[in-house]
Amino acid sequence: MIKVSEKTLLKRNHKVVDPIFEKLLKQLNGYCTAKDEELIKKAYDFGMKAHLHQRRESGKPYFTHCLEVARILADLRMDLPTILAGLLHDVVEDTGISVDELKEEFGESVALLVDGVTKISGLKFQSKEARQAETFRKMLLSMAMDIRVIIIKFADRLHNMRTLYHIKKEEKRKRIAKETLDVYVPLAHRLGIASIKGDLEDLALKYLEPAVYKDIAKKIELTGEERNAYIQMITKPIDKELKKNKIKAQISGRPKTFYSIYNKMVRRNRPFDEIYDIMAIRIIVDKIEECYYALGIVHSKYMPVYDRFKDYIAMPKINGYQSLHTTVIGPDGKMVEIQIRTNEMHRMAEEGIAAHWKYKEGVRHKDNRFEQHLAWVKELLERQMQEDDPVDFMEHLKINLYQDEVFVFTPAGDLIKLAVGSTPVDFAYAVHTNIGNHCIAAKVNGKLVPLRTELKSGQQVEIITSRNQKPSQDWLSFVKTSKARHWVKKILREEQAAQMLEIGKEILTKFLKKYKLNTDSPQFLELIQKLGYSSVESIEAALGRGELVIEQIAKIMFPEKTELIEAKDSFFVKFLKRARSKGGVRVQGMNNILLHFAKCCQPVPGDRIIGYLSRGKGVTIHRTDCKNMLKLYEEPERIIEVEWDIEEEQKFQVHLSVLGEDRKSLLRDITLGISKEDINIITVHFQKEDIYARGDLNIEIKDLQHLTKLINQLRKIPGILSVERVESVAEAPTP
Repeated sequence: MIKVSEKTLLKRNHKVVDPIFEKLLKQLNGYCTAKDEELIKKAYDFGMKAHLHQRRESGKPYFTHCLEVARILADLRMDLPTILAGLLHDVVEDTGISVDELKEEFGESVALLVDGVTKISGLKFQSKEARQAETFRKMLLSMAMDIRVIIIKFADRLHNMRTLYHIKKEEKRKRIAKETLDVYVPLAHRLGIASIKGDLEDLALKYLEPAVYKDIAKKIELTGEERNAYIQMITKPIDKELKKNKIKAQISGRPKTFYSIYNKMVRRNRPFDEIYDIMAIRIIVDKIEECYYALGIVHSKYMPVYDRFKDYIAMPKINGYQSLHTTVIGPDGKMVEIQIRTNEMHRMAEEGIAAHWKYKEGVRHKDNRFEQHLAWVKELLERQMQEDDPVDFMEHLKINLYQDEVFVFTPAGDLIKLAVGSTPVDFAYAVHTNIGNHCIAAKVNGKLVPLRTELKSGQQVEIITSRNQKPSQDWLSFVKTSKARHWVKKILREEQAAQMLEIGKEILTKFLKKYKLNTDSPQFLELIQKLGYSSVESIEAALGRGELVIEQIAKIMFPEKTELIEAKDSFFVKFLKRARSKGGVRVQGMNNILLHFAKCCQPVPGDRIIGYLSRGKGVTIHRTDCKNMLKLYEEPERIIEVEWDIEEEQKFQVHLSVLGEDRKSLLRDITLGISKEDINIITVHFQKEDIYARGDLNIEIKDLQHLTKLINQLRKIPGILSVERVESVAEAPTP
C-alpha cells in the first residue's frame, strides 16, 4: 500500500513540480479551494509512485497520461472526485493498488469512480458478439450508476487518440481509430458532449483516411485568410444591427470539423472545392427571446435557404442540444450555416451531460434535463435484462447511439421524439407498450395511413387499437426504434415458445401413453437427469423446438428396442423408391416422388420448404415457418429434405389478407392492381370491420418474387393499411 505523508507534501512545496501538473493546477486555480488543491497534490504523489516504473510507447513516464486525462476533465470543469479519479484511473488496473486502498486514502466516491472505469477498461470491438455485448452491458451499468465514469473514459480515450502516432503498427492504429469512431463518437454525441465528439471524429479520420485528412487540413489552412475575410463581411452588418437593438452578442465564425466536411464530400459525392457550406457562424446571446430576435435580423440581411431552418430550442434534440439553425445565402452566392443560442445553451452544447457537474464542494447538481439524458440508458438496461440474444442487444444499443430524431405530436398536443425513419408503430410503442402491442391502424394529420408510413417532424399521429390485434412478423421489416423492435420480437418469441411447448407436450403425452408411462414414473424422472434437463416442461419445450427428438428418449428408456426403433422408417424408404413426383420439387436428391403442396401455408418457389411423408399420399410440401408443420415433428422420421426444381412455368396458390379504409371502389382498385400483374384471382371475400374493410384473397402466382412485387403494389393503393401473406385453414397430417 502507498502512503503519502505530510512530509512528502511539504517537501514538494519547496521544489519545482513537473510542468504538466503545474498546468493542471493553473486550470483549477480560481474555482478550487486550498483544501481541494492539497487533495489533488496528494493524488499526484500517490499516482506518480504507483506508476513510477511504467512507460508509455512514446517512452514518456506512464503517469503523464493520467495527468493529461485530469487536464481534459478540468477543461470540462468536472468536480473534485472526478479530477482525482482521472489522476488515479489506471492505478487499480495497472498497479497493485486495490479499490479498498483508494477508498481509505481518497474516500468512497473516488474509489467507486476508479472501480467503474476499471470495469469497463476492457472495452474493445470484439468479433464475438456475445463478448462485445457483455462489455457494453458493463459500460451501461457503470454509466447508470454514475455517468462520470464514462466522462473519465472519454478523457482517457481522447488523450490516447492524441498520442496514437506513437503506436508503430498501422493495423493497431486503425483498429483503435475505428473503435473510437464506432463506439465513443456516437456515445459522446448521445450524451451531448460536442467538444469531445468533434475531437474524436477528427482524430479517427486522421488515422483511417490519412490522405483525405491531410488534404482537407491543407485546404482549410490555405483558405483561412479568405474565409476569415468572408466571415467578417457576413457578420459585420448582423453585429451592427444587434448593437443598434441593444442586444449583447458574441459572434464567431469557424470551419466545420474535418470529419463533418469529409462526410459532406462522401454524402454528396463531391470534392472539397464544391462543398460550400463548410463554414459555421455562431451567435451567442443572453436570453432565449434574443435568439429569435437575432434570427429575424439574420433573415432580414440574407436570404434563408428553404427547408434548412431548425428550431432546436422549442424542440431540443434527444441529447439535450438546443440552438436555432439556419442556412443563408451570403455574398457571392455561398451558403453559410448560422447557429444562434444562449450562453447556457452553448455550455450545454459543448459539454453536454458533463455540464451537470459543478466544481463546488464536490456536489453534483442535477435537474430534470439530467434525468432525461439518462432515461434511454436506464430503459435500455431494463430491456437488456430480458435480452438473451447478444446480437439483438447490440442492435438495440447501436440504434440508440446512432439515431437522429423527428418530432411528432399526439392528438392532445404532447411532443414525442422518435428516430428518423420511424413509423406509426414506433410512435405507438413510444406512447405506451400496450398501445404498440394492439395497434391496428393510424391516422397522420387526420388521414388513415399504412402502419409502415415514415413519419415527418410536425405531424400529428393518432393510433387506433384493437384488443384482438397483436404484433406481426411483418412489423420487423419497418419498425425503427429499439423499443418497438424489442417488444415485437419479444411477443413473437413468446408466441413461438408457447406453440413449441404445446407441440412438445403433445409429442411427449402420446409417447408416454403408448408405453403406459407418466411423467411421475421413476423411469421418466431418471431420464430427465440423464438428458440434463431440469423439469418435464423443459423436455417438452426441447421436443417442440426440435432440439430433442422422441427417438432419443425411446433409446434411453428402452435400449433393448433400439433396432426396432431405427427400423421404423423402412416402409418410408421403400415408398420413396416407388413414388413419383410432378410438382417441381426434388425430394432428397430424387425426382420420382409423388407429392402435393400443403393448403395451410401454400409454399411457392423461393420459400424455404420441408417435406412430410404420408402413407399413400406421398410427400406434402410445407413452408419451414408453417405453424402446422411444427405439429408434425412428433414423428421426425417422416420429415425429409426437399428443394425446388422448377423446369416449366407453374402456378401456385397463395392466401392474402388485406386491411384497408372502408371506401367506395376499394375492391375495384385491388382487383385492378392484381390483374395488372397478370395474376389470376381464385376467390375473394371482403367484410366490414368498423371503419375498415378486411379482405381474404386466394390468388395464383409464379414464385416468391412475383408475390413480393404484387404485395408492394397493393400497399401503394390509397387507403390500404396492410397486406400480409397468411396461412389458410390448417391441413391435418395424414398418417
